[in-house]
Amino acid sequence: QIFMECLLQIRYYAKNVYFCCLANFPEQIVDNLPADISTGIYYGWASVGSGDVHKMVVSIGWNPYYKNMKKSMETHIIHTFEEDFYGEILNVAIVGYLRPEKNFDSLESLISAIQGDIEEAKKRLDLPEHLKLKDDNFFQVSKSKIMNGH
Repeated sequence: QIFMECLLQIRYYAKNVYFCCLANFPEQIVDNLPADISTGIYYGWASVGSGDVHKMVVSIGWNPYYKNMKKSMETHIIHTFEEDFYGEILNVAIVGYLRPEKNFDSLESLISAIQGDIEEAKKRLDLPEHLKLKDDNFFQVSKSKIMNGH
């Protein structure tokens, strides 16, 4: 579901959840992304179930540092959750593009880039044109609106 102010909106059940704030998208969603979505790092808003909406960054691509054989999409919600959200509905609205995907020569340089991406996303999401999307009706969850039942 795409609308003018948002690049992409996706709703799915969180299944691969790591560190209480990182979730991988299911393969069928990645395989069905619009053809014109470039690989790279994006930013936007995310909520778990009917919970609060938080800033997030999302990586779409091959994760060259880890030599992935399949394109993946990972959401990093900029919030510390008290509990795991495995099986919850994850709502993600991508609103902007940060940078292209790239390889790193060390894990430390990858981590540093991720931290820089998070800081840049926080700044951009505080801009009025992005901040207003936090209250979009998309985040009012209905089980009937979950993509492909996932």
